[in-house]
Amino acid sequence: MTGFLAGFCVAVLPLLAAGFWLGRRTARPRNSLGGLGTPVEHATFQTLHTATLAAPPLRAGLTEETARRSAKRLRTLLGTDALCLTDHESVLAWEGVAEHHRAEIMGRLAGPLETGRGEAFRLTCDIIDCPVRWAVVAPLTVDDRVHGALVACAPRESAVLVRAAGEVARWVSVQLELADLDQSRTRLIEAEIKALRAQISPHFIFNSLAVIASFVRTDPERARELLLEFADFTRYSFRRHGDFTTLADELHAIDHYLALVRARFGDRLSVTLQIAPEVLPVTLPFLCLQPLVENAVKHGLEGRSVTAAGKSHISITAQDAGAEALVVIEDDGVGMEPEVLRRILAGESSPSGGIGLSNVDERLRQVYGDDHGLVIETAVGAGMKITARLPKYQPGVHPDGGIPRT
Repeated sequence: MTGFLAGFCVAVLPLLAAGFWLGRRTARPRNSLGGLGTPVEHATFQTLHTATLAAPPLRAGLTEETARRSAKRLRTLLGTDALCLTDHESVLAWEGVAEHHRAEIMGRLAGPLETGRGEAFRLTCDIIDCPVRWAVVAPLTVDDRVHGALVACAPRESAVLVRAAGEVARWVSVQLELADLDQSRTRLIEAEIKALRAQISPHFIFNSLAVIASFVRTDPERARELLLEFADFTRYSFRRHGDFTTLADELHAIDHYLALVRARFGDRLSVTLQIAPEVLPVTLPFLCLQPLVENAVKHGLEGRSVTAAGKSHISITAQDAGAEALVVIEDDGVGMEPEVLRRILAGESSPSGGIGLSNVDERLRQVYGDDHGLVIETAVGAGMKITARLPKYQPGVHPDGGIPRT
């Protein structure tokens, strides 16, 4: 959210300054009874309000739909007779009068779109009462790449309009840059989820199928139950709908996973769950806790010899902590050198030493901020305790939604 506000403020401050200046030109002293505010305050508020309404569509990128939804607000900001938004090929949206100038304007955009420099020119028109005679082109640029242009049309030449159009185009460019960042972030998190699935699936699927096969002759009913557990777990893990889930659904998938693990290790594994019912609806990133449980199994059991002393206990707790849900996953296994863990979380070491830890830590930080990364306590021979703090209410985070915008 901080990046959005910073970009928003940098781009919109010149517009507010212009609104303040125009308001002062017409300001009158307040009367003793007060009132709704001076003209300058009113102009400043209207500018900010209009910019706020224009921003959301642009955060989805520059398309016909987003251009259409934002063009009216942008024309209001500039106070022009007509305004259009274009890409390199065509006019995406036209707001206002004199739409017959579309072709002429597109014909004059080659230079500005190539150089990224604004331009103003006189329009030619055979219609005597056409209300616009002048056009100002302001390119929309993101990372030195021109996406399109904002074109403002007016009855006459105006240096004020040239400057104002440039400021509004700069603000629009900031929104498009934020849209690019959102899309890049979405692709990154999707890639991380795919990598996590690929990392978990081969080892677990092979062992699960081997366990199920071992029961087919000796206990067909048990084999059937495990096959259903396996189907439910894989259906959840490889689903394609949404980047977020609820704590209840994630814990349900973990229950399927542990049923398969217990079938493999028998009484070598004991699990304790303490879940506060009020945190079950909390939303969290998809496949966020299951990798942590798999890590606990790996370090709790697979690092030990198959002896009586090789038993392991895993505890999973989810508590209500006011504005957050506090989830703790702890095992009494072989643990890990803190320095090795640090390298894994920093991406400096192979994740084979800690399945999914770096992946989950990074996704939690991306969604909730650096303050909500994993807290891990471990030492060689001392097991591992992993704590995740999940905000109950996060703007843009919904069980059936995509990546939130921060």
